This record gives sequence, structure tokens and C-alpha cells, in this order.
Amino acid sequence: MNEVEELIIYKQYVELICYTELVTDKFPKKEKLALVSTIKSNTYEGLKNIIKAYKKYDKIDKLNALTNLDIDMKMLKVMIRLSYKNKYISIKNYTAWSKKISNICNMLGGWIKSCQKQ
Repeated sequence: MNEVEELIIYKQYVELICYTELVTDKFPKKEKLALVSTIKSNTYEGLKNIIKAYKKYDKIDKLNALTNLDIDMKMLKVMIRLSYKNKYISIKNYTAWSKKISNICNMLGGWIKSCQKQ
């Protein structure tokens, strides 16, 4: 296991990806190439930004990656809300998915604040 895999936010994010894969498999066929594809792409982009932030030593580069992750999270929240409103997911799925994202956002906020203090 490398160092990035030991980060709590990384582990939580991988769990988010697994949950996303599980839930989006149940979406209607008509959404597989549209909303599902966008959700998955956005989710993997978020993981990429976690790795980038971890690997960057320059404060500005690290904050840029974390800001991009924050944008990915906000986009994901909107897409999940749309999925619920369109009845592609249950309230149980919506709640669980949202909680996972909120936990990651809380960790992200702490990471951003600690970078800004440096």
C-alpha cells in the first residue's frame, strides 16, 4: 500500500466510488450514457484530484487540486439530487450517498484549512 492509500479521505472516497458503481447499475438504460456516465466520470475525477493534492508539494498547486475536488463534490451533490428527483434512486440510496459525500466534504474542508495555514 502506498502513502496516499493510507489517507482517510482516500479510503472514504474509494468507498464512495464502490457505492456509486453499485447504485448507478440500477439506473434506467436511457440514463447509462448520460447521467450515469457523468456521475462516474465526475467521481473518478475527484479521486484523481485527491491523488494530485497529496502528491503536490507547492501550496498553490495543492490548493488548486483541493478546489477542483470541492467542485467535483458539489457537482456530484447536484447529480445525486437530480437522480432522486427523477426517481432513479430511493430515499435510502439518496441519504446514504449524500452522507458519504458530506463526510468527504468535511474532511476536504479540514484539508483546505490546514493548507491555507501553512
